[in-house]
Amino acid sequence: MNTEPAKRRRARSDLSVGDPVVHKTRLLSEQCGTCIFRPGNLMHLEPGQLAQLVREAHDNAGYIICHDTLPYSDFPQTKPAICRGFADRYTTPALQIMALLWGFVEVDPPSAAD
Repeated sequence: MNTEPAKRRRARSDLSVGDPVVHKTRLLSEQCGTCIFRPGNLMHLEPGQLAQLVREAHDNAGYIICHDTLPYSDFPQTKPAICRGFADRYTTPALQIMALLWGFVEVDPPSAAD
C-alpha cells in the first residue's frame, strides 16, 4: 500500500515530462524565450542560482523542467517538458535512461499565441 500523501503524489504527477499518448519524454524543441541558459540572466536569477539548479539536477541524477511549462507559469495549459538549454549542455543518468527506453518527443516552447 502506498502511504505517500495524495497531495505529494498528485504534485509529482503534475510535473511528469512523460507523454502518455506517444510514450516518449517531452523535450522542448528549442530554448524558450527566457531560458535560464540564455545570455543575460533573463529570469533574474540570484548569483549562483543557475549553478545550484544544475548541481541539484546532477546530484539527483535528474534534469531541469522548463519554467514556462510548470503548472504555475504563464502557460498553465502546457504540459511539463525538459529544458532544452539543460539537455543541450548536460547529460544525467535520467536523461540517458529516457533516451534509451523511450526517446524524446520534441514540443515547441509555449507562447502567447497558444
